[in-house]
Amino acid sequence: MTVSPHPGLQAALPPQRPAPRPGGPELLRSVFRRHAAGVAVITARGERPVGFTATSLTSVSADPPMISFGVGTSSSSWPVLAEAGHIGVHVLGEHQRELAATFARSGADRFGAPTRWYEGPEGVPVLHGVQAWLVGRIVARVPAGDHRLVLAEVVAGDASGDGRPLLYHEGRFNALRD
Repeated sequence: MTVSPHPGLQAALPPQRPAPRPGGPELLRSVFRRHAAGVAVITARGERPVGFTATSLTSVSADPPMISFGVGTSSSSWPVLAEAGHIGVHVLGEHQRELAATFARSGADRFGAPTRWYEGPEGVPVLHGVQAWLVGRIVARVPAGDHRLVLAEVVAGDASGDGRPLLYHEGRFNALRD
């Protein structure tokens, strides 16, 4: 006979848990739809400027200052990134949902109007009006399934932009709430 430590109370039953799903692309997508992430645009310059929206930006090391991000090898930007020496990283503000959508949209003219940009350090396209930007020297491209993990050492940047960050959650661009 099991005795409850508190007379009159029955021992709590463990909560029912759903059976785990097997690992795979759909499970990974489902889990990461629930993970809020900051939104960045990665740019590079080949014969033409390229760029894409990324939520995989990570600070890797402070000394030396190093960042990483993932890029799909089927991305239209990959051929340029595969050869580029430097990349631009742009942290977007909540007022830049349309810019994020433009750089996420396949076939879009990402550097045409209304996108405002200029040639920054190392010839990298730098976007106007972002919260912060960095230029990094690519030091490695690590194979990771259908993606490459790009590591870059920071060589220049600016963090003087105003506003609050743009987030990506549940398949949408969102603003941070208090």
